[in-house]
Amino acid sequence: MTIIYIICEGKTEAEFVKSVLAPVLAAEKRFVHPVPIGGNVTYSRLQRYIRSQLRNHRRAYCSTLFDYYGLDSEFPGRKLASTKSSLSDKAQAIQDGLQDELSRTIESGLLQRFRPYVQMHEFEALLFSDTDALAEAIGQKDLRSKFATIRQVFKTPEHIDDSPVSAPSKRILNLVPGYEKPLMGRLAATAIGLPKIRAECPLFNAWLQSLENLPPPPV
Repeated sequence: MTIIYIICEGKTEAEFVKSVLAPVLAAEKRFVHPVPIGGNVTYSRLQRYIRSQLRNHRRAYCSTLFDYYGLDSEFPGRKLASTKSSLSDKAQAIQDGLQDELSRTIESGLLQRFRPYVQMHEFEALLFSDTDALAEAIGQKDLRSKFATIRQVFKTPEHIDDSPVSAPSKRILNLVPGYEKPLMGRLAATAIGLPKIRAECPLFNAWLQSLENLPPPPV
């Protein structure tokens, strides 16, 4: 049995972990628990949460689920990420930067149980893995073709950009002004299903594989 605490950006991500990830990973003896940070993911806040989880749960792992979109320019790795063209290189720059900065304040014996992950570019990108299921789950069947048109422009859902006016959540809100992120995000993700999301989102899938392959936590 392996326990993993996932520090989440907010309620939407926490609901996703609890409702979509947890049941699937539990079948593999991986028990995940969301730890919502409440938005506004600054390094100083995130560092305190990570350190607390690692110190208070010494037989468990800790990971993260926060968006690349909205990270300020001072977040570890953010400046380097902005110079990268490839999606995977951007994500890696943030994850490496975070790991390196944490190593300055958290002892290595604790940090070996930490697995960083940043969602590119935003949680709602995952919902474009199946645009028909997205539209139906949020009660907007007539928008299936419009959601599909957005998806077809990008190589993967994770490539949908992080502009303040065209990030994934903004695209949904433009079409569905009453979009309620925690509730509708959970409904859509559940309707789409984890296998489809994993097939469409390679970076997200790689993160889940890393969790599935975790060894027993070091004593």
